[in-house]
Amino acid sequence: MRRGSVKKNVAAIHVSGKLTLLQRKLSNVLLLNAYDTLLTQNRHQIDARTLALMIGYNSNDMDTLRDALRGLAETVAEWDMLDERGRQEWGVSSLLSYAKLKGGICEYAYSPALAEKLYDPKIYALINLNIQRRFTSGHGLALYENCYRFVRTGSTGWWPIETFRRLMGVEDSAYYEVFKHLNAKIIKPAVDEVNRTSNVRLTPELRRMGRAVSEIRFLIEENPQLAMFDIKGDHAVRESAVYAQLLGQGVSDRLARQWLAEHGEAVVSEKLSYISGKGKVRNTAGYLRDALSKGYGAQEPKPEVAPVPKEVVAAVEKWRSAEAEAEAELDRRIADRDARRRRFAAVEQAVSRRNPTQRDADRRLFLSTLADDLAREEFQRHGWASALNANAIFAFWEDRDPGIFDGL
Repeated sequence: MRRGSVKKNVAAIHVSGKLTLLQRKLSNVLLLNAYDTLLTQNRHQIDARTLALMIGYNSNDMDTLRDALRGLAETVAEWDMLDERGRQEWGVSSLLSYAKLKGGICEYAYSPALAEKLYDPKIYALINLNIQRRFTSGHGLALYENCYRFVRTGSTGWWPIETFRRLMGVEDSAYYEVFKHLNAKIIKPAVDEVNRTSNVRLTPELRRMGRAVSEIRFLIEENPQLAMFDIKGDHAVRESAVYAQLLGQGVSDRLARQWLAEHGEAVVSEKLSYISGKGKVRNTAGYLRDALSKGYGAQEPKPEVAPVPKEVVAAVEKWRSAEAEAEAELDRRIADRDARRRRFAAVEQAVSRRNPTQRDADRRLFLSTLADDLAREEFQRHGWASALNANAIFAFWEDRDPGIFDGL
């Protein structure tokens, strides 16, 4: 699980637009955990607390994890693509066929048809989980996933606006049918987050039909501030002789790339030579794991290290400082989210104590305080659980029930 990236099939990326940020991160981590055995195992497992930490939220908050897993099981994945013979293939499946938490272990499964699509190596995007963790909005991460697979071509190509709204998960919102709203609330914030957070930079371009915007595309280039720290691509790793030796010893693809990324080709090669001199070994992969983690074998000589240029040192320090700030900001956001969740729970309890007439009056009174069309639409859809109206909801109930949030 320490490999930093996961292949994600285009079909999976294109159908997950309606996922929340947490659900999108969760789906990527679950896929990373299961990827090597997608076609050989029907069920997959991961420690629940490890899963929570990899997504970046409180590992004791199992309620949030349950809700996110439920959301993946209830989300329908639909793909429409060409097969190897050029024939059109359409399919539909839930993102997870089931999931359960028992004894601190998360067990889950994919439908056989979706597992084949997720594993298909011909068309994929390389999702970097270290970069994923920095995103704080679902629309930003969705845009990154849909654009990053085109990084080598430099452009996404033209998407009809209807397709783009579907990729962002807002095709059912009348508010976002107005391009001005779509641009202000979705496109600009998502592009800004991708450019600040990830290893690519995006520039949107528009096509018009008359006065209306009909298509959008994104020009893509590497982010010079993060590209130098990007992880070596899977393709280059798989071409190395040491990688081939590892596979020959029965080491899985995922584990081989993880060890090469962590220890380097020279160290792994030295450990392989050490083990080959031990004669017949019953479990080569297990022995090699111990050799790497515990330092078995001859100590590799330390190469002479050339002085690092001052500008590189400065760039690295700047990046580390930015990383620390990003981590601190992420911690603050997690704390704020937990506090907000507790406040929403308090509002739910307060609403449950009201009779139907009072509840209806509360809703009508609160709606009268909302001037923004998007805010009103969100409240109509989600009620007192509307995240967009969180601050207004808390202020409303604090006024009606002073002290409702004390001690939270």
